[in-house]
Amino acid sequence: MVETATEQKTGAETVVWDLSVLYSGVDDAAIQADMDAIAADVQAYVAQYRGRVAELTADELFAAIAAVEALYDRLGRIGAFAQLLFSEDTNNPQYGALVQKVTEYYAHISQQLLFFELEWNEVDDAVAEQLLDDPALSKYRHYLEAERRYKPYQLSEAEEKLLVEKAVTGRNAWTRFFTQLMGAARYEYEGESLTQSEILAKLYDPDRDVRRTASQVFTDGLRKQMMGVTYIFNVLAADKASDDRLRGYPSWVSSRNLSNKVDDAVVEALIESVTSNYDIVARHYHLKRALLGYDELTEYDRYAPLPVKDSDRTYSWDEAREIVQNAYRAFSPQMADIAQRFFDENWIHAALRPGKRGGAFSAGTVPSAHPFILLNYTGQARDVMTLAHELGHGVHQYLAAQAQGLINSSTPLTTAEMASTFGEMLVFSDMMQKEPDAEARLSMLVHKVEDTFATVFRQVSMNRFEDLLHTARREEGELTDERINALWMQSQRAMFGDSVKLGENYGLWWSYVPHFLHTPGYVYAYAFGELLVLALFNIYKERGADFVPQYLAVLEAGGSDWPHRILEKVGVDLTDHEFWKAGLDAIRDLVAQEEALARDVYPDKFA
Repeated sequence: MVETATEQKTGAETVVWDLSVLYSGVDDAAIQADMDAIAADVQAYVAQYRGRVAELTADELFAAIAAVEALYDRLGRIGAFAQLLFSEDTNNPQYGALVQKVTEYYAHISQQLLFFELEWNEVDDAVAEQLLDDPALSKYRHYLEAERRYKPYQLSEAEEKLLVEKAVTGRNAWTRFFTQLMGAARYEYEGESLTQSEILAKLYDPDRDVRRTASQVFTDGLRKQMMGVTYIFNVLAADKASDDRLRGYPSWVSSRNLSNKVDDAVVEALIESVTSNYDIVARHYHLKRALLGYDELTEYDRYAPLPVKDSDRTYSWDEAREIVQNAYRAFSPQMADIAQRFFDENWIHAALRPGKRGGAFSAGTVPSAHPFILLNYTGQARDVMTLAHELGHGVHQYLAAQAQGLINSSTPLTTAEMASTFGEMLVFSDMMQKEPDAEARLSMLVHKVEDTFATVFRQVSMNRFEDLLHTARREEGELTDERINALWMQSQRAMFGDSVKLGENYGLWWSYVPHFLHTPGYVYAYAFGELLVLALFNIYKERGADFVPQYLAVLEAGGSDWPHRILEKVGVDLTDHEFWKAGLDAIRDLVAQEEALARDVYPDKFA
């Protein structure tokens, strides 16, 4: 078969990142030299502070945290380099070997440094409170306060070390294997051997036969991997159940909520609000079926472009960059200037390559370096939005790292999606305002509604699948692929209702989603972030330019405080459960707008 990257050139074929700010290559001798130097410095750190955390003064505690922060920055440079290389080509044995070496090394270092957080959590509550109130520790107050939430769930130091050690050949190994398996997979389409990103791109083709064939080809590819992937999912679900039981977490998602700095009740309110509004999904897809002129809509029709001029338009890399940057600059020149560095200084990998990890991400790396973005750019309209999305992440990560340093820069996943989805909204609004043609605006609005659905309703439906999966694995034991397929279809049919016919093939489509494995419970954070952004964008429309510095201040705050306190600065109350309703009302309004515009543009279809 012919190995192809893409039939149509986009200009992104040569857009690859420059990782030299970290290391020159997989064989760079500086990697081992840095590993040796860090190991020696960690030993000195342990000798100085182990067993003494409870007796440190505020000034001494500050010095200890600043020192370990510097160690983690140096360590993070090595880990980031290895993971970024691996994502370029998951089938390169040298890259895989480096990832494994660094994973084992990181586990060894982490074991030695575990004592600090464990000892801090054992400090008497009254003493800890006194230290937290000391102005000398103001920079690290939130970090120290947040760490103490884990006190009820932490084990002894020996047990914690053992869990870190076993994760190297357990959870981490299985997750890496899944990534390599999916990166190596090829899908045979009309004489060409396509990657996952390339075959999934065909689901957006205007030709229904192309979409139908691509869906079948992709399903056939997933079916070939089903035995191995089902086993991986079972092993990792059992591994999580074991960890949760040992630590005493009350549910499968409790540890994720704790990491996200959000109460279980808030997450439950989010889930209930979204699932009780699934009718919005059906409204949209019933409308789309009518616009496409189909008797029924199938799973491979979900992303079909409308039959209007330019609906299948593709965008060169330069066009995408200009569209995104124009929208960013109209909002904030500072934000656009930071985003420009990603292009000018080669912080982006957008080229399609065999073995490259699918999807997209922005890796924040460490403050002594800078973020890097990975895309699989095919030139479609959704790729322009993906660029806007990941640049939002990148700008957020850059601002937070520069303002806060390593420990305080990382945001919980719930607010990590804030800047990315806000970036998408900026680009969408800008494009809608500049488009004079009503048909084209309708097409853009349909795409936006579906992107919003993918971020809110689909992610929550996948959270419902995870809930079913983890519950069934704990109650029933090892699950067959047929059982997992049934759980997936149960969660998806609940969302689509009677608006989309889901065929048997779609039952396998849980099996390529990496989030379920590398970050269980992650997906609801997308819905959290999207609904948050809908609220923020409405505030922006009300306040105009006055909102911009407030928004940038929120991004710069990173993870230096509780999310609800940071967002109070722009008038958002995350503790108000009605907050979710306001976001969902905004989505319902978007669907109402597309319905009204569709009737104006195509009155004959709704006579």
